[in-house]
Amino acid sequence: MKKIAAALALCAVLTFGGTAAAEEYIMSPGDQLQIYVLGHEDISSRRNNTDVSFIVRPDGRLDFPLVGEIDTTGLTVYEFTNLLTKELAEYIIDPKVTVNIAKLGTTRVFVLGEVKKAGMYELTKGHRVLDALGAAGGFTAKAAKKNIFLIRNGQEDNIEKLNFNNYLRKGDASQNLVLNEGDCLYLTANGKLNFFTEVLPAIQRIANSWYYVKRTKNL
Repeated sequence: MKKIAAALALCAVLTFGGTAAAEEYIMSPGDQLQIYVLGHEDISSRRNNTDVSFIVRPDGRLDFPLVGEIDTTGLTVYEFTNLLTKELAEYIIDPKVTVNIAKLGTTRVFVLGEVKKAGMYELTKGHRVLDALGAAGGFTAKAAKKNIFLIRNGQEDNIEKLNFNNYLRKGDASQNLVLNEGDCLYLTANGKLNFFTEVLPAIQRIANSWYYVKRTKNL
C-alpha cells in the first residue's frame, strides 16, 4: 500500500507540475481565465488598471469580444489559445494571444467502494481518475485495481471498465481518463458491478447529504 501511495503522489507531481502541464490542462466549467491580446487592451483581461476574468460557463462555453461564444469542451489551454487566435484572425491582423488560468473550476465526482474515504469530491486541480482516487485516500487492500468501473454521469448505460494497474505499472495514460461533472468511480473487491443495489443508492445518499449541508451553510 505504501508503494501504491508513493506512486500516486509521484504521478500527481508528474501530471500537473510545470508550464507544459498547465498547457495540457483540459478546461472545465468554472475555470476563470486571464486572456491578453497584444495591442488590444480593450478586449483583454487588463482594462483601465482592472483585471477582468473570462469564465467558462456550465455548458463549457466562454464568451469573448468580437468572436462571441467559443466551446471549450475537451480543449486543453494550448488548444483553446490556438482556437481563439484563429477566430480573432478574422477581425485582427496576426493576433498574439496569451491565456492564463487565474482560478480553476471544480468538478464534482463520486468515488465509491474499495477506497479509504468513499464520498463525493470537488476536484479543483486535476480532473482525472488519479486525482479522484487521491482525494479518496487511495485504494483499500481489497481493491481490484484491474477492474475499476467509471460510470459516466451516474448513468447505468454509460459505463467504462478500467485497468488502473496498467497506468501505475506501465504508464498507460488511456486508463487515467478525464472525469466530468457527476461521474462515478466504483472499486470492488471481486470485479463485479451492482449498479442498482449498491452504486445508485450510494450516489443518491451522498448527493442528498452534500446538498443538505451546503444549503444549511448558506442559510
